[in-house]
Amino acid sequence: MTHSQIASGATDLTGSLLIAMPGMGDERFEHAVIYLCAHSDEGAMGLILNKPSSEVTLEGLFEQLGIDAEPGSGHEPVHFGGPVEMGRGFVLHSNDYRSELTTLQVDDGFSMTGTLDVLEHIARGDGPDDWIAMLGYAGWGPGQLEGELAENAWLVCPATRDLVFGTADAAKWGAALDSLGIAALALSGEGGRA
Repeated sequence: MTHSQIASGATDLTGSLLIAMPGMGDERFEHAVIYLCAHSDEGAMGLILNKPSSEVTLEGLFEQLGIDAEPGSGHEPVHFGGPVEMGRGFVLHSNDYRSELTTLQVDDGFSMTGTLDVLEHIARGDGPDDWIAMLGYAGWGPGQLEGELAENAWLVCPATRDLVFGTADAAKWGAALDSLGIAALALSGEGGRA
């Protein structure tokens, strides 16, 4: 993919991962790995995969929402999905689950549900096999993400089920870089001068 394809919006990055470059300048996105649920000429929407909340657990969310959970469920953290609409919840999950209300199937491997019923299914133990619950999302207006890509704020790599669901949060950024053959230590947050 060339910078001109990205800048012109010719490439649909839906279903890809964005990897934050060092020195981005926004600590909310420092070392972030974002799954892009939607990308078009109208903008983009994604979910940060590797920033678990230290304050919100799924168990606490179940209690707050009045969801009865099976014993032992709910110990997983709820992730910071991004700075937009932080009171709104999303679950990125495998395609083996479909909500009765609304599920967006992003591609052959991933879906996103933003309705309460997915949490109810997870609490009962009959939800998706793989999932990440989060509050908030990352959003870009028309052309905004393309501009950030042209400024080398993000790298793009394919999303795999193992990287998204099978890699520890603290290791996702490095693993995503590794998938591109890039060593994290080789990246610098400062631009060079000729």
